Amino acid sequence: MNVVFFLLVLIAFLTAAWRQFSLPAADITPMDALSRALIDSATGAVELALGLVGVMALFLGLMKIAEQGGLLKILARLIRPLMVRLFPDVPADHSAMGAMILNMSANMLGLGNAATPFGIKAMQELDRLNPCKGSATDSMVLFLAINTSSITLLPTGVIALRASAGSADPAGILPTTLFATVCSTLAAILAVKGYRRFFPLTGEAVERQAADSDEAGQNNAQPDIALAEDAGSGYPAWVSLTALIGFLLLIPLMVLYGQVVSPWILPGLMLGFLLFGMLRRVPIYESFVEGAKDGFQVALKIIPYLVAILVAVGMFRASGAMEWLVGQIGQLTSLFGLPAEALPMALLRPLSGSGAYGVMASIINDPAIGPDSYIGYLVSTLQGSTETTFYVLAVYFGAVQVRRIRHALAAGLTADIVGVIAAVVAVSFLYG
Repeated sequence: MNVVFFLLVLIAFLTAAWRQFSLPAADITPMDALSRALIDSATGAVELALGLVGVMALFLGLMKIAEQGGLLKILARLIRPLMVRLFPDVPADHSAMGAMILNMSANMLGLGNAATPFGIKAMQELDRLNPCKGSATDSMVLFLAINTSSITLLPTGVIALRASAGSADPAGILPTTLFATVCSTLAAILAVKGYRRFFPLTGEAVERQAADSDEAGQNNAQPDIALAEDAGSGYPAWVSLTALIGFLLLIPLMVLYGQVVSPWILPGLMLGFLLFGMLRRVPIYESFVEGAKDGFQVALKIIPYLVAILVAVGMFRASGAMEWLVGQIGQLTSLFGLPAEALPMALLRPLSGSGAYGVMASIINDPAIGPDSYIGYLVSTLQGSTETTFYVLAVYFGAVQVRRIRHALAAGLTADIVGVIAAVVAVSFLYG
């Protein structure tokens, strides 16, 4: 992240400086715009983090109820065969497994507000297994890569925006988004496995991991959860298979009824957590408050990381570097199904979620394009099927004070590229 942070700021400064001396005088000079972007981005980063306080407190409060009721253990045991293969360094019954499952489930349903707190909680649990604090483990890198490319069944926010723009088929992006995210998730997993050899842990970390693996497995496999039953081994194979079939059945249901189901998800999620806690005889109010306190502290802890990355991205955009990059490669990408109008969306999505959202909104509300054109479907699919990689890196790693991210950025960007290619293929096939 040191190199990325420096390069974004350096490129922004040099681009603005070149434009300052080469362009005619204007009311707002490029350097003035760069200065304003720097201050506005820093202010916006703090406002964003403060806006996360309530959301973090809410969902980490609910997650505390789930923990004390044993829900995370139940989820971990339910899909144990898959998770132990993906994350062999994490004890099968560790609470990190359940937290990761909740995060992935929230991402699948397009619940970004819920996914972030669950993901941060999973990172915190994974960090308890970390033999070298400050460096990302293989499990952390894989979890983050999957998170930035997670399979999405229901991109609720994008569907709502398409409906408000007058789309005749707001949920028409469901199959294209599903295809793109399946491809990007597979690419993320393969990228993490392939890049790992080029980004090894430090020698000290490897030695400590070998020496402390047994102790870490024993100590960390017992998190601060009031277990109602012994985790033991996973459920019988038929139970896991039934759960998998149930998940696969959700795909056609979401494609057919996604627009109807989406308003029910968040209220149903909250009621479900509280009802589960009541059935498990958990003191839901006290547990919720305890978890909410953690959410408040975590949201404040990530402010410096957000300020750093959002300021760099804001300067990069304001300097004109993004505009120049689009102008250089737009004609080439148009030959492969990615028009110049949609290119800023593809380039901006890994850098700035709000910026990409604004670009998508402006495109689908443009009367000359509209939400149901090829470009409209493409930018909607890109918004629903890719994640703000730099934001996720800053927030998740910042929450556990990880500074050496190893191959997390490379894997995340690989997944982003594959997701864009898959989105172009899917939209071209259905709406081209």
